Amino acid sequence: MDYSTFTAESASIGNEMLLLDYMTAHARNKAEKLFYLGAGLESIRTTFFRQVLLGEFELAIHEEIEKGKPLSGARMTEIYYGLLKRYCGDAEGAMKIDPLYGIEWAYIPHFYSGFYVYQYATSMAGAAQFTDAIIKEGKPAADRFLALLKAGGSDYPYELYKRAGIDMATPAPYQALIAGMARIMDEIEVLEGQPG
Repeated sequence: MDYSTFTAESASIGNEMLLLDYMTAHARNKAEKLFYLGAGLESIRTTFFRQVLLGEFELAIHEEIEKGKPLSGARMTEIYYGLLKRYCGDAEGAMKIDPLYGIEWAYIPHFYSGFYVYQYATSMAGAAQFTDAIIKEGKPAADRFLALLKAGGSDYPYELYKRAGIDMATPAPYQALIAGMARIMDEIEVLEGQPG
């Protein structure tokens, strides 16, 4: 029985999150702990925020085609660059994006797999809620997660998640991910304020 991209990514991302929590908790010193915390923050940036940006880009190019507009490399670069600037706070002065980054879309093979990037981002949110539950509840939550994974492709991922106690159509999984990101940033801030 085949399984969905969403379920597969939930498994790998959930494992990565649990491993990162373990490595952070068992770090031998401040530098090592900061390394793991930074890796966790970077994972959220690339696996969630960046993938959402990529999903929005993919939607935008589909909409261009549906409107009958020509879709050239230059137009795709223009769309992508506009999204990068918006996501990175260019107008607000948070950071300036070099126009050369507008071509980044061209080397991302995931665009050939029908909104794969969106599945990647949302599966991270589901995995975040599951890992929180595993850390807080232990075996009962781990058993629910394993049951979800064992179900493979027997149903739509949304239904499998609901049976496992997580409704991806609610804010809860996304709030769990953002709360995890906030915890990482808080921990980094505390560590940075400590000597050595």
